[in-house]
Amino acid sequence: MSTLRGIVSLLLLTLTTLLWGLPLLLLTLVKLVTPGHRLRLAVLRLLNAIALNWIGLNLWWMRHWLRPRLEIELPEGLSRQHGWLVLSNHRSWTDIFVLFFALHRRIPMPRFFLKRQLIWIPIVGLAWWALEFPFMRRMTAAQRARHPHLARRDQQATERMCQRAHEMPIAIFNFVEGTRFTPAKLATQDSPYRHLLKPRAGGVAQVLSLLGDQLAGILDVTLHYDNPRPTFWGYLCGREDRIVMHTRLLPIEEWMPGGNYQDNASDKERFHTWINALWHQKDERLSHF
Repeated sequence: MSTLRGIVSLLLLTLTTLLWGLPLLLLTLVKLVTPGHRLRLAVLRLLNAIALNWIGLNLWWMRHWLRPRLEIELPEGLSRQHGWLVLSNHRSWTDIFVLFFALHRRIPMPRFFLKRQLIWIPIVGLAWWALEFPFMRRMTAAQRARHPHLARRDQQATERMCQRAHEMPIAIFNFVEGTRFTPAKLATQDSPYRHLLKPRAGGVAQVLSLLGDQLAGILDVTLHYDNPRPTFWGYLCGREDRIVMHTRLLPIEEWMPGGNYQDNASDKERFHTWINALWHQKDERLSHF
């Protein structure tokens, strides 16, 4: 029965994507040929509305069909009229929908940092591109040193997203570990944490440097699954155990806006110290579960 439920869930997810995908494709074409910055911005707002409706429809059927066991803790003061930076650990593709359950229409339209390969997913990849999600390359420090022009393209993608945030409120979601947690990756990384991979500070530092004075705050999200090996397929089959989402609101500290993570060694060390301390606190929180 759980496999049948998973098949029906995939069918529902596909149908909602097709339902909202057609108007999104048409608006994407309109955006490509629309002259003038203001008109393109208006089309982007319509694209945002379509994406929010796609999210809302999926949350509706998931709530009634899958009935996920969610325990969500949110701070007060969330608003759709202000920008936010959302930092989270990453366990499964299910994380995205858990974040949607908690934050949909409580904060502005989300923007995720995405792996560049995801742009090739049918319909959805085009939607992310049209909505101006930043597509990033997974590069090690050695690879960035060998190919600095590719690393610079990632920085430029983040800069474009931050420039757009000056024109409309957005919520920037960042899975700071850069990949989903697994015990194998934990061992390979020689991570200092028990339940987390090492955080990547570069993207967070760039957003806070460029956009810190435009954000209402930082939402520090900790996701815990009672199932030690959660999968998105298991979630679609209704087999997932309890999922806990703990969220706390952090202020934008005075030193964050304008910091030069790339070229200033003291700024870089300060960002690393801050995010590593944040990750140690998150690791302790997960240990309590």
